[in-house]
Amino acid sequence: MAPEIVTEGSGWYEQVADRAELQVGYTGTGRDRSSAVAELGKRVAAAEPAFGLRGVSVQHRRLAVHDQWRGHRVVGCRATEDITLRLDDVGALDEVLAALVAGEPATLNGPNWQLTDPAAARRTAQARAVADARDRAEGYAAALAGRLGALLRLSEVAGDGMEPRAFAMAAMGREAAPDVRELGLEPEPVRVTVRCATSWELLT
Repeated sequence: MAPEIVTEGSGWYEQVADRAELQVGYTGTGRDRSSAVAELGKRVAAAEPAFGLRGVSVQHRRLAVHDQWRGHRVVGCRATEDITLRLDDVGALDEVLAALVAGEPATLNGPNWQLTDPAAARRTAQARAVADARDRAEGYAAALAGRLGALLRLSEVAGDGMEPRAFAMAAMGREAAPDVRELGLEPEPVRVTVRCATSWELLT
């Protein structure tokens, strides 16, 4: 069997995000499930205009309703709705965040920076990963007084991908609502990382 050289390579590429994701949550409480859900509905309805702003689309909604306990006794009910929003126009981020905060949500997390089309960044990272693996293999071949032959096998190593950066803040009351323009939430680079495993023919 012909000798082989097996190496791993890694490569990455950064590109400024052109899309953002926001998670916002609303809460309603009441003496029973019906009143808690009704209160939640009012809060979400008041926030709906923010969901229709420029470039905003609703991706997911999740409702949860559960009893509130004090000791061994049910004292009320809490209803929550978690909503995931996608912002395809990052230039509208300040406007969208200000509208969301004004709606006084229970929680607000984001932006989680993303790429609309990560394919080009991934291909660049893949090319760099393969070049890294080949460079390592050539070094081993030279150390063995040989030279590198054909590529025999290549596989991607799982566990890598896009590494978005996120900013999180708790929603505040209307009187203390922050001026989001002062938070410096500009689009940040998203790093796409790829690792591969390769096997090369060793020529002697």
